[in-house]
Amino acid sequence: MAVTSHASIKSRDVVSTLADRWPLLGQRRWLVAYFCFIVALDLAAIVWFWTSTVFQWKDALTFGALMGCGAVCIEATRRLGMPAGVSRDLLSAWWLPVALLLPPVYALFAPIVLQVLLQLRVRATMLYRRVFSSAAIGLAGCTASVTFHGFVEHPWELSRGSGPPILIAVASAVIFSLLNIGLIAIAAHMANPDAAWREVLWDRESMLLDIVELCLGVTVSIACGINLGLLIFTLPPVVLLQRSLLHAQLQAAARTDAKTGLLNAAAWQREADTEIGRARSTGDSLALLIIDIDHFKRVNDAHGHLVGDQVLVGVASMLRSQLREYDVVGRFGGEEFAVLLPGADTDEARRVAERLRVRIARMAIPVEDTLVRVTISTGVALMGVHGDDLIDLLAAADLALYRAKELGRDRVCIPAVQPPRALPNDPSTP
Repeated sequence: MAVTSHASIKSRDVVSTLADRWPLLGQRRWLVAYFCFIVALDLAAIVWFWTSTVFQWKDALTFGALMGCGAVCIEATRRLGMPAGVSRDLLSAWWLPVALLLPPVYALFAPIVLQVLLQLRVRATMLYRRVFSSAAIGLAGCTASVTFHGFVEHPWELSRGSGPPILIAVASAVIFSLLNIGLIAIAAHMANPDAAWREVLWDRESMLLDIVELCLGVTVSIACGINLGLLIFTLPPVVLLQRSLLHAQLQAAARTDAKTGLLNAAAWQREADTEIGRARSTGDSLALLIIDIDHFKRVNDAHGHLVGDQVLVGVASMLRSQLREYDVVGRFGGEEFAVLLPGADTDEARRVAERLRVRIARMAIPVEDTLVRVTISTGVALMGVHGDDLIDLLAAADLALYRAKELGRDRVCIPAVQPPRALPNDPSTP
C-alpha cells in the first residue's frame, strides 16, 4: 500500500502528485457545477411557470389531495422505520398524477413538499442531497407534464378511458422515469467515476420497481381524473405496496455489510455454499478469491478510521464494477473480501484476480489535500484442485494469501498443493 502524505512529498514529486490529483479536483468542480446547474434550472422553471400559470381552486385542491396521500405514505414509512440504506419508495404514485393532471408548476413544487416531509418525519440526511433530488424530480415531472399537456388539451380526458390519452400518459411517465434516473445517474457517476454505468442506472430489480411505479402513477391519475374521492380507494393499495417494498429492502439490508454494501460474511457463506453445491452437482469449475488490503492499519493510523472507511467503500465499488453480476462478492471481515467465481478455471481466476489487483492499485481516494492509494494481496483456490467444499477452499485461499504477503504483498498467489482439511481459527489475516 502507498499512502501519499502532503507533508512528506519531496520537491521533485510535486509536479507528478499534482498531475495525479488534478483530475480528481476537476471531477469535484464539475460535480459542484452540475449540482448548481440543475438546481438553478429548477428554480428558473419554477419562476417561469409560476408567472405563466393561472391559479384555479380545483387544481389547488387536487394538488393538496395528492400531497396528502403522499404524506400518509411517508408517515407509514416513519411508523415502520427506515434505516440508512433503505432508499426506494413509491412516491412516484403521487408525483406522476400531479404532472399529468395539473399545470407544470405543480410538478415542480410536488417533490419539494414531499422531500421536506421525508427530511423532517423519516430521516434527516445531507441537505444538499434533498435539494438535488427535489430539483431532479421536479425537472423530470415538469418535462413529463409539458409533454402530456402538449398532446392532450384537457388532462381530465384520462377519465374517459380512451386509448390515445392513456398512451400519451404512459409515454410521459416513461419520460419522467428516464429523465429522473438520468439526472441522478450523472451526478452519481461524477462522484464515483470508477463505478460502472450499470451500477448507477438500472439493475433488474430497480427496473421492475420503476415499471410498477409507472403503472401505479398512471392508474392513480385515471382514478383521480374520474373522481377526486377515489383517491381514498387508491391509497390503501399503495401503502400496502410501500410496506412490502420496505420489508424487502430491510431483508436485503440484513444481508449486506453496512459500510460497503456488499454481502456480509454470513450471507456470503450461505450464497457460496449454494454455488459450490451447484457446481459439485453439475461438474462445473469454480474459483474462490480472498482479497486483503495491504497495510490497511497504516491508513487508519495515518488518516483516521473515516478515511479507512472511504478506502473500504472504494475497494468494494471497484470489485462490483469489475466482476460479473452472478459472481458472489462479500466483505469477509475487517479489510478482507471474498469472491466466488462460478464457472472460472485456473486461467480465468488468475486473470480476474490480476485485473482487480491492477485496477485497485491505480485507484486514488481523495482526502482533503492528499490522495490515499492502496494495494491488495489475493489468494486463489480452485474447486476440485484445492478442495470440494467451502471449508477446503477457504483454507487453500487463506494459505495462498499468506504466501502472497510473505512474498512482498501486492500480488496474486495460488497454492501449489492441496492444503490439509482444516478450518483456520481466524479467516482474516493480520
